[in-house]
Amino acid sequence: MQKVLVENNADGTTLITINRPERRNAICAETALLLQKAFQDFERSDTQRAAVVTGAGNEAFSGGADTGNFPELWRCIPTVGFETTKPIVSAVGGWCVGGALVLSMMCDLTVAAENARFSYPEARLGFTGGLIAGLAGRIPHKVAMEMMLLCRTLDPQRAFNIGLVNEVVPTGQQVPAALKMAREMAEFSPLVLKTLKRFVTEGVLAHGPSEQSGRAQRALTEVKESEDASEAKSAVKEKRKAVFKGR
Repeated sequence: MQKVLVENNADGTTLITINRPERRNAICAETALLLQKAFQDFERSDTQRAAVVTGAGNEAFSGGADTGNFPELWRCIPTVGFETTKPIVSAVGGWCVGGALVLSMMCDLTVAAENARFSYPEARLGFTGGLIAGLAGRIPHKVAMEMMLLCRTLDPQRAFNIGLVNEVVPTGQQVPAALKMAREMAEFSPLVLKTLKRFVTEGVLAHGPSEQSGRAQRALTEVKESEDASEAKSAVKEKRKAVFKGR
């Protein structure tokens, strides 16, 4: 079974689905890489203008990081693991836990089903990647601390009231509602959307230590996995001058 499904629609929208319903759509190492690639392909596309990310079924958007096959979660987080100038909407049905909450909060818009539940239990579990700190810059500080320090779960109505989600819809309607948003934006000026998103991402929202670390890891990984890095290794082995191409 493919762990991530990608559907590129003719109307300029892209639907990215975490497809591990038997594991509550938990994000394992491979899933994080596949999500990163899906988002990168979407960003590079000349035809796709707005994306929706969701989880298969209605039981869970995602149960968060798969602790049996722990991922480099930063890879699949918007603005951290990949460059993103196009709008991304999260469609949340059922549980949205831990790293999945980070993924959803870093999207530009969110639609939640009536059965959605938002939870960050890592203080109870004894580990954290720290990316959740950005939540305090996106919703009221005290509510963010309640979720992080007390591990309290938010229902969709409270999530809507504090601005964590944009719409609450009947269970099963979260993806159609999110795609409707995406279709609207796909008809707008890409340049305006790109500019406004960049202004907000780079100039308005705070970047916590883990976000900055993730961006640094992405930059270093791009160098490590580049053609130039392979050329450098070959040149040393063959005792010749390297010929770099800047890619």
